[in-house]
Amino acid sequence: MASLSEWLRPHRTVPVTPWSAGESNWKATPKSYAALIFGLWLFGTGEAALVAANAGVSPWTVFAQGISKQTGLSIGWSTFFISLAALTLWIPLKRKPGLGTVMNIFVIAFTLQNMIPLFPEPTNKLLQIIQVLVGVVIVGFGSAFYITSNLGPGPRDGLMTGIHFRTGIRVGRVRTGIEATVLVVGWLLGGTVGIGTVIFAVLVGQSIAMAFGIVSRISPR
Repeated sequence: MASLSEWLRPHRTVPVTPWSAGESNWKATPKSYAALIFGLWLFGTGEAALVAANAGVSPWTVFAQGISKQTGLSIGWSTFFISLAALTLWIPLKRKPGLGTVMNIFVIAFTLQNMIPLFPEPTNKLLQIIQVLVGVVIVGFGSAFYITSNLGPGPRDGLMTGIHFRTGIRVGRVRTGIEATVLVVGWLLGGTVGIGTVIFAVLVGQSIAMAFGIVSRISPR
């Protein structure tokens, strides 16, 4: 039987699972579609835990805040244009959008709207940090399920997997580098950084890599 450390060992790449779709990002099997929706719902739930903790928003939201302050655009429009910019970076990385790219927008937004009220809003700093850590773990598993459905990642996750496949750098390290970069840029542009933001930026990459590893080990062969 594998030890706990073996089970938690981060995966170097995106694993292939029994629910992974075929070559087309638009042709979903029942298994791949279920994994996609389940993963996106988990991702949105993890983000909801982070928001409700009131300990700082995610690095990408800090980036959107900074863009908003510098341009006068709303947070919503800033996020929209950031997503478009991330998608344009897919071109040199030779990544293609798919059903998951579209569903990412709707399912995560719906989940955030409905899951935030279900989480406590702690005022104690320790409880806030614990809730952020729980959110990071949930985001990791959500990413692992929906990305391995092979139906197309969201704009930011596509950037992560694209850089990983083009450079060979471990997927967790790529994600950490991306999160750290947008965090610093967003902060320099005037975005607000909290302890939860830093925790998310530092740990989400490893959380996703560990979740990839767990998912690959529990998948029936």
